[in-house]
Amino acid sequence: MEQGLKAGEIDRGAMLLMMLTVVLWAFSWIEMKRLSTLIGAFDLVMVRYMIAFVVLLGLMLVSGRKPKLPPLWLTLGVAVFQTTAFQCLCQLALISGGAGHVVMLAYTMPFWVVVFAWLLLGDRPTRLHVVGFLFAGLGLVGIIAPWKGLGSMSGSLLALTGGISWGLGAVLAKMMFKRHSPDVLNVAVWQMLLGAILTWPFTLIFPQTPIVWGAELYWGLAYMGILASAVGWWLWLSVVQRVSATVAGMSSLGVPVLAVVFAWLILGERATNWELAGIVMIMAGLVIVTLAGAHKASGARS
Repeated sequence: MEQGLKAGEIDRGAMLLMMLTVVLWAFSWIEMKRLSTLIGAFDLVMVRYMIAFVVLLGLMLVSGRKPKLPPLWLTLGVAVFQTTAFQCLCQLALISGGAGHVVMLAYTMPFWVVVFAWLLLGDRPTRLHVVGFLFAGLGLVGIIAPWKGLGSMSGSLLALTGGISWGLGAVLAKMMFKRHSPDVLNVAVWQMLLGAILTWPFTLIFPQTPIVWGAELYWGLAYMGILASAVGWWLWLSVVQRVSATVAGMSSLGVPVLAVVFAWLILGERATNWELAGIVMIMAGLVIVTLAGAHKASGARS
């Protein structure tokens, strides 16, 4: 049981925070795609984290708290895999891939949460989990479409690797909260700072798209830095602190659904028949794994 909840009781506050996070992050994929022609991938990740760091640090100081470094190795692990690798890999994938396509592959993250929760937390997957993985595997084949050649696979593999990185980072974050109970806002401040620092060398090493300064870029950076990063990360870490790693990962499955809808309505993206079939299979797998997690949790309480 999490946070003293009674058996069968749902943390409605955590679920509300998760819903807000889902909306903010779903729309952020549309902004990430639109900004990919105005600013380099690594530049965008670094700048959004710098903005988020300033915003969250200001909130922390106003509240009378001082930033203290959370547990070093777990904090660094989350920063490397969830904060930095996930965003950089996905932003690179968006340069050549559609927002809806990339987000579906990136949001295989809940499956990787199950895997890493098993390896690191001893939370063994059930047979129902395995069924969900089989559905997801078939869905990945439809979305990646390996028969189209390696050229079309590069962006897909970047997005998929980003999802794997996020899953590992989410479990490391859960380990940190479980063992040390750090302040959520303080963790978010350090994640934004470390994300900017870790991304900075890549902005120097790899060629970047020339920055096109203007209102569209300014508004996009404001959304990505303040809402998607600062507010979104604060909300997300609040959820991770209050529920299990598996539940937190599975609850975020609304992001790819909304992102695909937004990509259709705003960007005019149309999925192929194979992509649609893959999306359906992956969502079916996510639902199955979610049910497996709920069943396992209820069994543990009884």
